[in-house]
Amino acid sequence: MRVEQTKFLLDEKRIPESWYNLVPDLPFDLEPPLNPATREPVGPEAFAPIFPDEIIAQEVTPDSYVEIPEEVREIYSLWRPTPLFRARRLEKFLDTPAHIYYKYEGGSPSGSHKPNTAVPQAYYNHEAGVKRLTTETGAGQWGSSLAFACRQFDLDCTVYMVRVSYGQKPYRRIMMETYGAEVHASPTDLTQAGRNILKEFPDSPGSLGIAISEAVEDAVMHEDAKYSLGSVLNHVLMHQTVIGQEALEQLEMAGEYPDIVVGCVGGGSNFGGIAFPFIRENLKNGKDTRIVAVEPSSCPTLTKGRYVYDFGDTAGMTPMMKMYTLGHSFVPSGIHAGGLRYHGDSPIVSALVHEGLAEARAYAQNPTFEAGLTFARTEGIVPAPEVTHAIKATIDFALEVKEAGEQKNILFNLCGHGHFDFAAYEQYLAGDLINLEHSDAEIDAAIAAIPG
Repeated sequence: MRVEQTKFLLDEKRIPESWYNLVPDLPFDLEPPLNPATREPVGPEAFAPIFPDEIIAQEVTPDSYVEIPEEVREIYSLWRPTPLFRARRLEKFLDTPAHIYYKYEGGSPSGSHKPNTAVPQAYYNHEAGVKRLTTETGAGQWGSSLAFACRQFDLDCTVYMVRVSYGQKPYRRIMMETYGAEVHASPTDLTQAGRNILKEFPDSPGSLGIAISEAVEDAVMHEDAKYSLGSVLNHVLMHQTVIGQEALEQLEMAGEYPDIVVGCVGGGSNFGGIAFPFIRENLKNGKDTRIVAVEPSSCPTLTKGRYVYDFGDTAGMTPMMKMYTLGHSFVPSGIHAGGLRYHGDSPIVSALVHEGLAEARAYAQNPTFEAGLTFARTEGIVPAPEVTHAIKATIDFALEVKEAGEQKNILFNLCGHGHFDFAAYEQYLAGDLINLEHSDAEIDAAIAAIPG
């Protein structure tokens, strides 16, 4: 019997030499950040208290490509290039003519795509003489990635982990501590932002917005510290484009090109990493790939939020950004996909959806776990709860293709494994997992509180 190819591999020489910046290729201008007091546009100097100069330069660069330092590429070689898989067993199970491909980022040291930006951020901070990085984390993939990256450059690392995820995912916390990070369940009594939340809501489950406020405050109050962000901003999504750039080469090896590209969305790093290089092909080379961002219906930022200026954090410490948002005071339900519990979204991803260059859909928690179980039982990889949203959409597309009698190629980014998420899978298998949702009235109330 002939064994059909399922893995498409590149060697270390094919690690991308540059990150791709989508912004110069957009057919529209992004709205600038605003000073929250004056509502006037702010320049790069607004980020100086929390980011080193090179990170700020990348945030606003007009260049389409930014060279990756050799020191970063050398660390990338621990797991990059990552494999592209043809999901033949899933295709067979679904009895679909669709060809399903997934880019697997779970082989990194932290088990997700997040080190793609954690490593360069730690590198540039180290080069600038920074001694400690502060950050937030939801599910812990970002926190463990930054803890790993800080260890590579002898930096201290302080992580504010959303309280509900801190309880749900103890092994993520232990992983961060193993790498040497200090981890706090947010909101804490260590910052004014945290104390303010606890005074009003003593049992607050926390949110990424709250944790961002605490991490930013910590960095601003200490001269030897800077803040590091795992998603949302331009430079973060740019670092992740190594994923899509590799996927372009690997699909060429497979002799195919995607009709649909799918990524899950919380702040936008996973989605941007896989989608941006293909959006470039749509814009520059006449391709017509359908680009789909998938989010939880309990935190429906792109599908139910407003496209307005809002704060990126709960305490209102950051510049205001034009994005889809549920309101910076919105605290999402404690779903297990902790990395997708963010009230806002990347300004770039938001603009893409607003301008019709990408589309968004949302799913409840239980259907995504059902999709994750189907994937694990066919392809063998237990996926993180975040990416089960992309898997659910991929399965739906594959069945739609079957119903229409078409053949299409579908690509999604398997951004991490679920090895630290078995408590969630245990709940699902026992029938105890529930669909945590917010009423339209709750969402409307949070949106109504957005400034201006």
